[in-house]
Amino acid sequence: MPESPLHAPILSWYAAHQRDLPWRRPEASPWSVLVSELMLQQTPVARVLPVHEAWLERWPTPAALAAEPTGEAVRMWGRLGYPRRALRLHAAAVAILERHGGSVPEDHADLLALPGVGEYTAAAVASFAFGQRHAVMDTNVRRVLARAVSGVALPGPSVTAAERRLAVSLLPDADDVAATWAVAVMELGALVCTATSPACGQCPVRDRCAWVAAGAPAYDGPARRTQAWDGTDRQCRGRLMAVLREASGPVHVSSLEAAWPGTEQRERCLVGLLVDGLAVRAGPETYALP
Repeated sequence: MPESPLHAPILSWYAAHQRDLPWRRPEASPWSVLVSELMLQQTPVARVLPVHEAWLERWPTPAALAAEPTGEAVRMWGRLGYPRRALRLHAAAVAILERHGGSVPEDHADLLALPGVGEYTAAAVASFAFGQRHAVMDTNVRRVLARAVSGVALPGPSVTAAERRLAVSLLPDADDVAATWAVAVMELGALVCTATSPACGQCPVRDRCAWVAAGAPAYDGPARRTQAWDGTDRQCRGRLMAVLREASGPVHVSSLEAAWPGTEQRERCLVGLLVDGLAVRAGPETYALP
């Protein structure tokens, strides 16, 4: 494949502007990369950094985490949100220990077979931990390619076959360069080509961006969902989880009632936590982490 005119400027920009993140350092283990990828799903880097550091300090290997109860993973997850990701990481650690001798597998198919690992995460770990050539399609990458190549403000709500073909077609031929390209495009989307206020004046490919050339037309696709918080089941679940995390043992139902007074919503959310495996019934009127 001939080199894309986007390659050199974006790779040069990344070399000069990349953030110093622990999971990107040369000494970072594949486990560190996998942990970071699950933590970064729907969570900003600034919130992930301290939790990632504490997690790796306590559980530097998958085997160390697999040896602990799942409830400890949920407790350490803290306030990152979407705590089912903690259960998935614990399940992935157990699978890595049982299937791969405790080492995060290099093979993309083996990564994809781990609990909680989807197409994006498998490609990201294969690229960032093992220097392989894969199309890594997160929200930032999709937005950069949508603007720079397709000339639209934002990509659609889900990855299309055409988007994936485009991303694959833009991969540099050499594995190591392709892996760097993947993270460079991601970083450009995170720092410059942002969703709401892109800093086009700082973009290394402004002069070859199809969206800029078209006059930066506004997004005209399907309405994009915004996530409410106040009064939602997510907020209620978060309050209940906070009570369970901060307790050293089983929690009486009265403590959960104090955390969220709305009886019907609280009971619905508590049942949801039990079904999801994030909480267990410890007695007739007590609950705990698993």
